[in-house]
Amino acid sequence: MLDCNLYYWYNPGMKVCTNPAACVGAEPETVLKSVFGYETFRPLQKEIITHVLEGKDTLAVMPTGGGKSLCYQIPALIFDGITVVVSPLIALMQDQVSSLVADGVNAVFLNSTLEWSEYCHAADGIRAGEIRIVYVSPEGLATQRMQDLLHSAGLKISCITIDEAHCISEWGHDFRPDYLEIASFREQFPGAVCLALTATATKQVRDDIVRNLRMKSPEILIASFNRGNIYLDVQQKHDAFRQVVGCIDRHKDESGIIYCFSRKEVDTLTHALSDMGYSVLNYHAGLSDAERSEHQEKFIRDRVSIMVATVAFGMGIDKPNVRFVIHYDMPKSLEQYYQEIGRAGRDGLPSHALLLYSPGDIHKIRYFFDESADSSKSELLLQGMISYAASRTCRRRMLLKYFGEDLADDSEPAACCDICAAGPLPLVDVTIPVQKLLSCIIRTKERFGTAYVVDVLLGSRNKRIVDNGHNMLSTWGIGRELSKNDWFELTEQLIEAGCLYKTGEYNILTVSSEGRSLLVSRGKVELPIQLEGGASDGTKIAAARTPAFVLHKKEKEPVPAKTVDKNDDEAVRIASALKEWRRKTADEENVPPYVIFGDRTIVDIAAKKPKTDNALLTVYGIGTVKAEKFGSAVLRIVKSEE
Repeated sequence: MLDCNLYYWYNPGMKVCTNPAACVGAEPETVLKSVFGYETFRPLQKEIITHVLEGKDTLAVMPTGGGKSLCYQIPALIFDGITVVVSPLIALMQDQVSSLVADGVNAVFLNSTLEWSEYCHAADGIRAGEIRIVYVSPEGLATQRMQDLLHSAGLKISCITIDEAHCISEWGHDFRPDYLEIASFREQFPGAVCLALTATATKQVRDDIVRNLRMKSPEILIASFNRGNIYLDVQQKHDAFRQVVGCIDRHKDESGIIYCFSRKEVDTLTHALSDMGYSVLNYHAGLSDAERSEHQEKFIRDRVSIMVATVAFGMGIDKPNVRFVIHYDMPKSLEQYYQEIGRAGRDGLPSHALLLYSPGDIHKIRYFFDESADSSKSELLLQGMISYAASRTCRRRMLLKYFGEDLADDSEPAACCDICAAGPLPLVDVTIPVQKLLSCIIRTKERFGTAYVVDVLLGSRNKRIVDNGHNMLSTWGIGRELSKNDWFELTEQLIEAGCLYKTGEYNILTVSSEGRSLLVSRGKVELPIQLEGGASDGTKIAAARTPAFVLHKKEKEPVPAKTVDKNDDEAVRIASALKEWRRKTADEENVPPYVIFGDRTIVDIAAKKPKTDNALLTVYGIGTVKAEKFGSAVLRIVKSEE
């Protein structure tokens, strides 16, 4: 892939928007269509680009798949200087450069993987003014070699872009100290506008980004965090492997990522899936650099369908056709979760995010808090994740609310998540169980977590309860009419209702003022809850909630997508032939298939069936360069010519 990038980054025979200089001073809409093949901007893209072109420092928070890259790529072609993009991962640079050069844009990445001769070749192109965009890591930015290059005589830097800008904040989910050095670099180029981009940023993270980059009265634009094409599915683990296989089978022959907590889990799950015949590879820090690179390359190029990985995987991958992301274990924060599920459906087509969780996951995460500089901060982030997983209300609304966004009542169809797909549960009178639960918490002095309180209600004689004398309480053993699962479910619902809350590292249950008033008044309590009743060993699974992929049928996808019409035989033929041609062409060009054409482009070709060069330019994702390079082959396929 490296050799390919260096070959294409400067190809004198390649036409760019007719030529790179032709884009200088052009209108953003012109560049959008002629270079990238898109008719309209996505939400906030035009506003961000306008601020950047006006020279205003800008912080843009946009969801993964929201089109952040165009926000600096289009200005880079309009500016008369170069744009420096600080990016954290080599894979991200390679992906972006591959896509840019396929569209005819002269771009390079400079990092430690380059041979000295390759670096010199790229540097010569930069000094000669032939390069529009330069990608560099934050570590590489600080080297004397890079400083000398970017201060070359006559070289103008128009824009400094910081991608994955949340890495500069200690409140971000992937803090990197090297990012703190970027501010001193940008101060060396006071005439360059600064653009910071991230997919996940709470207000605290946004404030950190602005302060740590020393941005000058920045424009702050926040796009909707709502990824409506991703179905949110959360299940308690009861047979995790079967649950994973069920999700994979719903997405037969489609690309997916499975995240695990540890390397051991990654390897175990990979081997189990491989033994069943699935196309799967592993990815974690225990593999050699060569192995990780090979596995990632096969996944990017659709030579393997499923990647089982630790959180080290995926941050720098711009693969648009990932159809599902499975969390085999609970992430440590909602920021991490949102970033990782955002790797699904970047092309806007329907995708699936499945989260499996258990109390054991929480204990594993807390075990590593000792290594954290601020365990209280880690606990706060974890509590947000726990609340999301245990929620019994619309997950999309809760996720958006965490990032400070409210969802309009009529903006989402009914089946956007497993909770909504299951439909509303009937209200159940739980007055007596609620009274028992609240009383037990108070009688145990509000010093214990849910598991302990439930054990008291179920009449456990474990040593801790006996030693504390809680087997002598009036509430000991009065809750055997419900199962352990029921009591946990009831506790979570009371937390959501504001009658209970959890505090401290051990999630101590405390009764709120509302809960105390409810207990004193002995008022009737009705909640939308599915109770098992009686099975105190907790072995039953509430049918109303699991497995969600039984409840959520494909015909109920949350957002109608542009897919190939199965009733149109000609469209099916065209799409199939295009995918085969794309695979062969990608191999010849030594690039991932989506660099040639994304799935949305293939779907649009199959629907429009263009027969002329002009008609081809109306297709989504086909700009001037791709039309000239691939147009004749595409038209032959559409016309069914040999």
